[in-house]
This record gives sequence, structure tokens and C-alpha cells, in this order.
Amino acid sequence: MYSAVCEVTPLKDFSLRIVFDTGEIKILDMKPYLNFGVFKKISTYENFTNVRVAFDTIEWGGGVDLDPEFVYQKSIATHFSMKSEK
Repeated sequence: MYSAVCEVTPLKDFSLRIVFDTGEIKILDMKPYLNFGVFKKISTYENFTNVRVAFDTIEWGGGVDLDPEFVYQKSIATHFSMKSEK
């Protein structure tokens, strides 16, 4: 079972700030993937910032999306969570 993505915010360094349904906030660095395959489509900042939540994960236009388990496992926890911010 995976944690669902509830919110995604693109950051200036080609990372994503992701809020999961568990209340966790994590950062996913996308830079290592932008020169490969379908991810080349989002290698410009303009295209990268068109990210959105879809079906418990994240996606961009043009058929670019990420497996929800990959998003959770490859992202790094921050010091904050939605539960602690309330």
C-alpha cells in the first residue's frame, strides 16, 4: 500500500514539495531524471511547473507521470508535517 499524494508544489530547483494523505511533507528531487526518456518533456522550468495531482500521484501533460510508490520512496522527509502545522 502506498501513501496518496494530496498536494504538489514545484520548486525552483526542479524539486517537488509533496503533501501525502498521511500528513507527511516530502521533497522529491527530479533533476536526476530530467535527461531521460519521457522526462525530457518536463526539463524546461515552464513545463516542469505544470505538475498536478491526479489519481493519488503526480502528473504533467504529454503522458508524463510517476508511480505513487516511487514518489513516496524517492522523496525525502522534511522537518514538518501537515499534522504539526495545525
